Amino acid sequence: MIKYVKNSNGPTLGYSTTSNVGIIYEDGLAFKDLNKSGKLEKYKDWRLTAKERAEDLASKMTIEQIAGLMLYSPHQSIPAADRGYSASTFGGKAFTESAAKPWVLSDQQIEFLMKDHLRHVLVTSVQSPKVAAKWNNEVQAFVEGLGLGIPVSNSSDPRHSSDSSKEFNEGSGGQISMWPETIGLAATFNPSLVRLFGKIASKEYRALGLTTALSPQIDIATDPRWFRFNGTFGEDSKLSADMARAFVDGFQESEDDREIANGWGYDSVNAMVKHWPGGGSGEAGRDAHYGAGKYAVYPGGNFNEHLIPFTEGAFQLDGKTGVASAIMPYYTISVDQDNVKGENVGNSYNKYLIQDLLRKKYGYEGVVCTDWGVTHDFSGKMDVFIDGKPWGVEKLTVEERHYKLLMAGVDQFGGNNEAAPIIAAYQMGVEEHGEEFMRNRMNQSAVRLLQNIFRLGLFENPYLDVAETVRTVGKAEFMKKGFNVQVKSVVMLKNKNQILPLSKEKTVYVPKRYYPSKKDWFGNTITERTDYPVDMDLVKKYFNVTDNPAQADMALIFISGPDSGIGFSYEDIEAGSNGFLPISLQYRPYTAEFAREKSIAGERSYKRKTIKIYNESDLDLVLETKKVMNGKPVIVSILLSNPCIIAEFEKEVDSILVNFGVQDQAILDLVSGKEEPSALLPFQMPAHMKTVEEQFEDTAHDMVCYVDSAGHVYDFAYGLNWNGIIQDERIVKYKKKIVPTKLTYRD
Repeated sequence: MIKYVKNSNGPTLGYSTTSNVGIIYEDGLAFKDLNKSGKLEKYKDWRLTAKERAEDLASKMTIEQIAGLMLYSPHQSIPAADRGYSASTFGGKAFTESAAKPWVLSDQQIEFLMKDHLRHVLVTSVQSPKVAAKWNNEVQAFVEGLGLGIPVSNSSDPRHSSDSSKEFNEGSGGQISMWPETIGLAATFNPSLVRLFGKIASKEYRALGLTTALSPQIDIATDPRWFRFNGTFGEDSKLSADMARAFVDGFQESEDDREIANGWGYDSVNAMVKHWPGGGSGEAGRDAHYGAGKYAVYPGGNFNEHLIPFTEGAFQLDGKTGVASAIMPYYTISVDQDNVKGENVGNSYNKYLIQDLLRKKYGYEGVVCTDWGVTHDFSGKMDVFIDGKPWGVEKLTVEERHYKLLMAGVDQFGGNNEAAPIIAAYQMGVEEHGEEFMRNRMNQSAVRLLQNIFRLGLFENPYLDVAETVRTVGKAEFMKKGFNVQVKSVVMLKNKNQILPLSKEKTVYVPKRYYPSKKDWFGNTITERTDYPVDMDLVKKYFNVTDNPAQADMALIFISGPDSGIGFSYEDIEAGSNGFLPISLQYRPYTAEFAREKSIAGERSYKRKTIKIYNESDLDLVLETKKVMNGKPVIVSILLSNPCIIAEFEKEVDSILVNFGVQDQAILDLVSGKEEPSALLPFQMPAHMKTVEEQFEDTAHDMVCYVDSAGHVYDFAYGLNWNGIIQDERIVKYKKKIVPTKLTYRD
């Protein structure tokens, strides 16, 4: 049972009757006696600043408790899964075999909260907002009765996407408002809409018990092949900086009576921006979640440009909170960018990148948290997603990795729920630097971490009103605003003879789409199927529908961009090569004639190798539909996660709409003319794979762009509305006059 005590000139206190926490009264005010000492110590006094309270509490904590504070749990679904990498038990049984309620703590959660003093939990899918709120109250009541009464700070990866098929959207679940992917937000070229998203999302996060967002992802996506491209604000540093600033302001700032101090308050969510110093320049577009993609390269010498979304965006907010409260380095080894020791190690391990650059040069004082699993051992399998990623320090022990991270300036260890390696790292530091030095080092991180909890009011009341949660999360007002931004995120590339918008009396043919069998990023098999790619009952509300192309006025096709995999295959090794393959942005099989003879980092060349595309059938669907329509118009809606080679079908179709994860209704509202397209490309669309291979991984705006049959150039900031090419204040602000100088450096 939760009880509340109201202060007439201060916060309402919430506490659980099961925690044995009492109330201290002084000067007519109430304070929670979190450690049951009977004294009003500084950390309990809500009249003091967050920093004063954090410093007092850190001084009272044991090394074991601070080590627990530095942990960040592996992914926790509510209720826990029965199997897989995040499986847990309830009284020794899988959830479906137990009689446990879905909001009850798992055996593993109880252990890491009590034994290891963990206080930061990463929440993924939740059964419902109601279950999420009840689980939050359970976990807060449990830890309130332990030790110093430090509440849990729950966090989430992005969970508002409209495209739940995205592997990095594991947080989806619960009836929450739906918005475009981050790249879709960028396509609006409107920071005010991104700030609106942050304000709404933060209210839903807090209603779910979530107080840290592991977002935004503000890497500039300068290599078009990177499979995390869709999680960014695109390739342009200025646009990304403006969007990053708006996103963090929206999430972090509370207003009016919801504010506690300095913009922080009961609607605030800590934003953990990622990934320092930028992860968008992986060699050949490969990604560092895999051993095959651990190197970021800078052939164009543009390392500093990748810092701009951080230094001119997330670190220079318009709102009162001032700066993003946390930052996450990426897995990658930023090759040859350490100007002090010349170390080529994962970015979290690199003291130059964390201490010299981030802390000293840019004065960043927030929390630095590693990406998940960087201290874990690597299995040696180059194509496994869920694996340790200790790039550059594979030969160190787990304890030595923790020590190196501490000395580099890291405050928190993502994906770790055991305190023992941190305590061992502390002892290593005592032996090298002495106990006073290491205690100060641990306190430094503890204060940073605690401030982020104090500022949100969690020490006074971490509990949720379940009914209020149900009313808030996904409410109609939020859904409507999210949908409106979805519509504003769709780019119209082509509209031959102004075929769009379609009138309601038109009859459309929607061909079924083939979905081949494949494995997702987590190794799960997705079985093949052939099905309609859109809700046909919804289509029928807009148009007449037929399965006979001969009876249709036009065809409406739904496809996705090309998917060629991660750029590595053990079959290639079995064939006697090195395992590395090209990543292609075209549908037809691609042979890398223009790739580097020798890779920049390691022996990873793939020149002259051929890759087949998982969904080549999407191109076949377009071309076959064109034939059966016998000259009648063909409209293509394409879901993109990356730029693609549009040349393979552009001339064959009449209209092309590009989306980045929206509901079917958003596309149909545009096709039918209920809404008008207004979005712009937040990246360049390459003319061919030659320019993709010859662009520099670290350089924006350096490709030859596709020119369509109407003479339109599919460049950054291009888009159409019903009147033609969009020319407005967004173009003036962001469009650049680019003169490529590095396009033929291998010719």
